[in-house]
Amino acid sequence: MTEQDSVTVNDPRGPVNNGEGHQYVFYGVGADWMIRKGVESLRITREDRVRLADRFVPPMGYRAAADRLEKPGSVVLLEGLPGNGRRAASIMLLHELGEDGGNDEEEVRFEELPVTGKDENPLVPGMGDRFLLDLSGIADEETYDKAQRHLAMRRSQVHQAGAHMVVVLPSGMEHIHSPDLGPHTVRLGRPRGVAVVTRYLRMDRMPFRPADLGSDDLQHLCGRSPMRDLARLAGLVRAARDSGRFGTDFAGWLDQAMHAVTDRADEVRRQVAAVRTAPERALLLATAMFEEARADTVYEAWQGLMKTVRHEEEVTTELARTDFGERLAGLRIERDPDGRLRFEQLAYADAVRTYFWANFPGVRDDLRDWIGRAAGLRGLTTDDRVNVIVRFGERALAVGRPDHLFDLVERWADRATGTPCDPRAVAALELGLGHERFGGWFRRRMYERVVRSGTLSDGLARVLTTACVQSLNATHPDQAVVRLHYLAVRKGEAAREAQEALLDLASSDRRLFRLMIDRLRDRSRREPHEAGPHLQLLTALLMNHQAPDPPPWPDLFLGWEAVFSQPPTDLWNPLVSSWLNAVAGDSTQGMALEVIVGATRGRAAALHRLYIIACAWAEPARHPSQAAVAALFWQYIDHVQYGRTERADAGSQTTEEAR
Repeated sequence: MTEQDSVTVNDPRGPVNNGEGHQYVFYGVGADWMIRKGVESLRITREDRVRLADRFVPPMGYRAAADRLEKPGSVVLLEGLPGNGRRAASIMLLHELGEDGGNDEEEVRFEELPVTGKDENPLVPGMGDRFLLDLSGIADEETYDKAQRHLAMRRSQVHQAGAHMVVVLPSGMEHIHSPDLGPHTVRLGRPRGVAVVTRYLRMDRMPFRPADLGSDDLQHLCGRSPMRDLARLAGLVRAARDSGRFGTDFAGWLDQAMHAVTDRADEVRRQVAAVRTAPERALLLATAMFEEARADTVYEAWQGLMKTVRHEEEVTTELARTDFGERLAGLRIERDPDGRLRFEQLAYADAVRTYFWANFPGVRDDLRDWIGRAAGLRGLTTDDRVNVIVRFGERALAVGRPDHLFDLVERWADRATGTPCDPRAVAALELGLGHERFGGWFRRRMYERVVRSGTLSDGLARVLTTACVQSLNATHPDQAVVRLHYLAVRKGEAAREAQEALLDLASSDRRLFRLMIDRLRDRSRREPHEAGPHLQLLTALLMNHQAPDPPPWPDLFLGWEAVFSQPPTDLWNPLVSSWLNAVAGDSTQGMALEVIVGATRGRAAALHRLYIIACAWAEPARHPSQAAVAALFWQYIDHVQYGRTERADAGSQTTEEAR
């Protein structure tokens, strides 16, 4: 069991040109790239929950929490020590409530709520919806005090709607817990560490016996290590097996994995202390960042690193210096038969990266700039590039520098030319969005970038759009549509792509469809001088082919009412015609005619315009069914127009309607 154990999606398409230099193509980076790279993420889709369920070991207190959560409208708060698997337990508590899919037409939501944020849409829970609120990353009392006040409102909303919510409380702040939280709080103990390791090994089809896990060192590790470290240990056993370099029996694989998690830090510290020259240290770090890449590419990255840190080249010719192979051997770096470089010991590269980022803080800016250039080396494969991005991102986030990762997102995105976005930037941004500690930071930075007018390149707009669809939509769908809305009302081709993404996203979920109608109505009325882009987007959303099936008539009524109540009226023709076509092709859609007429609120000029649109649509040369639909539409118009009272909206014409 781990605090988080799930996946995110990255599926870049098409060729990318990164400004100056060689063009490269990212094909084959599919939806499983973060699974393959062992990257943890915040995604809690059903597939990810099923995968976690296979590896989950309930901690002490779990059953009590499950019993409390079962009743509709219940909220359970989890407290416990870091490393006990609180986040995984919270996901499983919600997952075990039942299958996705509600009794009504809408699916039950399974969603993580943001801790804070001024841009959020109001929470509108439905019956059976399931929410996770992870407050474990809060480190100061002031922030936690604000979060508790916000939590009180959410608890009330969840209770009234008959939904379910699990909250992970921050550790060490029990002294400022609100007294109201007490009856809803369950303290989780520590799962049996050996059981966690056993579960992971079995899911990896590892051939072992229970007696193989009986060593004192392993028992000690299982008794004190965080759950994520135990999951990592099992993953290293699998890596040792799959590499084919560490024997053929379980005992050898486990021994390598144990050394990797217990001894590597000291081994790296001793090696760096013994290697005093800048070239050797730079080669050590370059190999750790580009491990499994070809030797020539690592050499090129190594040279680039020395230039970045402003190391003066030796005055002698290269032929007079120590050759590359001898340098590699001196650092215990192997060159395999395919010419790729790797360290002799399992997981040594990870320990090298950790050491340099922790102990050389003054060169972190240089390392960011170096990776910004080196990740584009032409000798790198798709997997090599993803490896480099993940390795840099993990280290930058581990030392609290999410800005370094986002800097590279912007650099790579801004240099991209043509329609496709830079997949390096997408991968880096999705890595940040999925980070347990800094995911909120990246969501806020995205929001800040999209709300600024005139400061967003097309390349970055495309990267943000892709990240909203592929990553943010899976964890915070409401925030995804907010950011896509800002991107879609800009100008240019990238804005059109964002609009298409937003329409697809909103049309696939009835709740998001309703949310976007409300949001666009509000923006068009609150900002009448800038209503045009919002009304155009609303009109596109209300088209027949965008509406969920079956159509949500109350929501469509509100949207049509907003479009019909303000200029420009040239938006009406395609909108009304799309629904006339729908009714002509499917008589069950006939409700649209009455709802459209009702949305005019009986305004004479509006009804007259609908009549003209229907006349143009029902040309004599059209299919006979269209004449019947038009005739029925005219009947609804006549009924409203000649049956309304004198006081029915006589003075509410728009400027264009009165002309």
